[in-house]
Amino acid sequence: MIRTRFAPSPNGPLHLGHAYAAVMAHDLARERGGAFLLRIEDIDGARSRPELVEEFLADLAWLGLAWDGEAAFQSRRLAGYAAAGERLKALGLLYPCRCTRADIAAAATATGPDGPVYPGTCRDRPVDPGCGAGAAAWRLDMTRATALAGPLEWQDERAGWQRATPEIFGDVVLLRKEAPASYHLAATLDDAADGVTLVTRGADLFAASHVHRLLQALLGLPVPVWHHHGLLVEPDGRKLAKRRGAPSLADRRRAGEDGRAIARALRAHRFPSGISLAESVNAQP
Repeated sequence: MIRTRFAPSPNGPLHLGHAYAAVMAHDLARERGGAFLLRIEDIDGARSRPELVEEFLADLAWLGLAWDGEAAFQSRRLAGYAAAGERLKALGLLYPCRCTRADIAAAATATGPDGPVYPGTCRDRPVDPGCGAGAAAWRLDMTRATALAGPLEWQDERAGWQRATPEIFGDVVLLRKEAPASYHLAATLDDAADGVTLVTRGADLFAASHVHRLLQALLGLPVPVWHHHGLLVEPDGRKLAKRRGAPSLADRRRAGEDGRAIARALRAHRFPSGISLAESVNAQP
């Protein structure tokens, strides 16, 4: 039996792009007699807005989507993130970094999926004993980590088997200064904790799976299969985004639109004027 999930962040209201992702995950689970889980990724500091959680639950019900069991919250799993961080530190795989984004942009000589690749400025500096939580970000020494893990593969249902190439990201941040864990670490640990066997998410996160596969190997976690679906995009090719004012599901719900009809239209790839589905993993954020 498969277990998949929808994992929104309460830093803004849900829109049609989220609805499409939720419908895809829900339907894959139901078609295969599996479980559809809901996880709230609410550790993004002051950007997380607890009042949006009830809106999310109402939006999903309005779309006709039912999840199995209780919703999980990242904010209740902080101890697990910290323990994983300590384990990676004990393996000599993490180092503290105080570089700003401006520092990295100025010194970077390569670009990866997340932007400028960290040039390793702090990699070989002595670790300050006082460098605890909040004092610095902690980065993964990618060269050491990949050497320890050895060659790895992962499988996407749509793209087939992939050779893991997490080095394209450089030394990624796993423990953030302003949050308990990065997306890479938290999502990987959460999927393992929830018994997720099929990671269903948008094609914009395809490359992130290379890092997640590496973390699974380093931490001894089970390896799921991935399913990266297309993204709803605007006419200029950018995916729908909260920050650009994509109409929210809550506004549509309050205006009396039929949520179940919207879900049926999304399943049939019928979208509002100006919105299309991009299957490429290169859709811009």
